[in-house]
Amino acid sequence: MITKSDEKKDFNTIYEIINDASIAYKGIIPEDRWKEPYMSRDELETQIKEGVQFWKYEEDRKILGVMGIQFKNDVTLIRHAYVRTIARQKGIGGKLLQHLIEKSKTPVLIGTWKDASWAISFYEKHGFRLLSDEEKNRLLKIYWTIPERQVETSIVLASDTWENN
Repeated sequence: MITKSDEKKDFNTIYEIINDASIAYKGIIPEDRWKEPYMSRDELETQIKEGVQFWKYEEDRKILGVMGIQFKNDVTLIRHAYVRTIARQKGIGGKLLQHLIEKSKTPVLIGTWKDASWAISFYEKHGFRLLSDEEKNRLLKIYWTIPERQVETSIVLASDTWENN
């Protein structure tokens, strides 16, 4: 079942899932971008204060996956898409993504690591297309607040409703 998360009540679980699932990036993303924990509690709190709304996928009262959505002017950003390591490859990420796409009234953009081939394949399988480096660089500076090094090592994918705004 997919429901909006109560970020106060579910905060520790969201934090746990993000840091459990993000271990997949270790050794894949540039070493200077990796840290443990991958996302600190302060970073998660900041994301929530900045408008990231988390949705959760639950089975038997256990949260197995979380995904954030952030409405920014003329686009919707999918943020922090994570499924517990023990629950991967069961369609949970796809169900969360589809649910959040349906919540969006604007084109959807997703940023991820350039070397995270499994993530890129996942989003392409769900109808997103990889944008050019030029467009990626422009969009990351408009809609995200990330260091220049992360811009260099990231990509952006767009929904089929995206038209080089």
